[in-house]
Amino acid sequence: MIKIKSAMARAMKRSSARNLSAANRLVQATLAANLPGGLPSGMARRSMARGKVGLAALEALQKSMPSITTPPVTPPTKPAKTSSKAAKPRVPSTKGRFAAHRYSGPEGSLDYWLYLPPQALEGLPVVVMLHGCTQNPEDFARGTGMNVLADELGLIVAYPAQPASANMNKCWNWFRPSDQQRGGGEPALIAAMTGAIVADTGADKARVYVAGLSAGGAAAAILGAAYPDVYAAIGVHSGLACGAASDVMSAFSAMRSGPGTARGQARQGRFVPVITFHGDSDATVHAVNSARIIADASGHIGSPLTVTSETGSSDAGRTFTRETSQGADGTVQIEQWTIHGAGHAWSGGTDAGTYTDASGPDASRAMIAFFLQHRQPEPS
Repeated sequence: MIKIKSAMARAMKRSSARNLSAANRLVQATLAANLPGGLPSGMARRSMARGKVGLAALEALQKSMPSITTPPVTPPTKPAKTSSKAAKPRVPSTKGRFAAHRYSGPEGSLDYWLYLPPQALEGLPVVVMLHGCTQNPEDFARGTGMNVLADELGLIVAYPAQPASANMNKCWNWFRPSDQQRGGGEPALIAAMTGAIVADTGADKARVYVAGLSAGGAAAAILGAAYPDVYAAIGVHSGLACGAASDVMSAFSAMRSGPGTARGQARQGRFVPVITFHGDSDATVHAVNSARIIADASGHIGSPLTVTSETGSSDAGRTFTRETSQGADGTVQIEQWTIHGAGHAWSGGTDAGTYTDASGPDASRAMIAFFLQHRQPEPS
């Protein structure tokens, strides 16, 4: 926190001297120190009944979620570990195909890694995963274990790569107004890449989701606001709301104490269901930011919700509070997980990746369980 305040002061001084590029470089360097930061030929395809969620897989997934108990259970006995320097990490084994690709179109070019499970691809859901600062697709895939779930449940998973040429620390530029709206910047590029993957694999375009960590979580929130016609639901881990900042200086303020008055493009179109994860001991992005995301979602849905709050613990003893907001049909539209004592790391991740907290609960599994309850509505 002291480092962030010091960097803010230096950046403001440079900014006042009209050296905005220097201020931006200083901010990005500080963010890096504090934040996590064509398809192969012959793809197997077969006909599937589109629009079916796969109830057996969803029910099995929900049964494997952490137990919920009330009142709160005994506090954790093991501290969270951030595995950025883990020795001889165990890399999760997978059966599918994980390879680098590149999207090029009118919106620009973007490298990404794509995981294709061993199942036939046509009609499968797609999950887009946005890494944090200093991370890359391979690191993020290992740490979240999402490819293992893709094998288990039948998912196509895409990992866009933010190049250093776009941000020196490979952060998604969530704090720039040009990257907070539909029709341009990073949101348009990621959405176009998503559409190309759906078209090339024959995936179910009604079941496309996006999730991210930190700067990637903030970018996922932006995509949900800007492209509700593309993403059926979003997951934000340790991130910020769309429009939480309008420049590099307000980004520091939002990270430290929540968003101010700066807002991005107003939401348009359908309500996009959202699930958040945030550690209440996160010293990099304050947990109030997840509360803001939930408040924005609750205000946007425009229908009565039944809110339920429960507590529980992971197998490793990490306690959490899970708050759900259900619609009239009983479907959870908004879900907020607060991980007690956790810092700035992917909950339940593996030590094979950076910025992970293996003590859980399993954010990847919880997000997929939430995602698979939702799909794009049928065209009117």
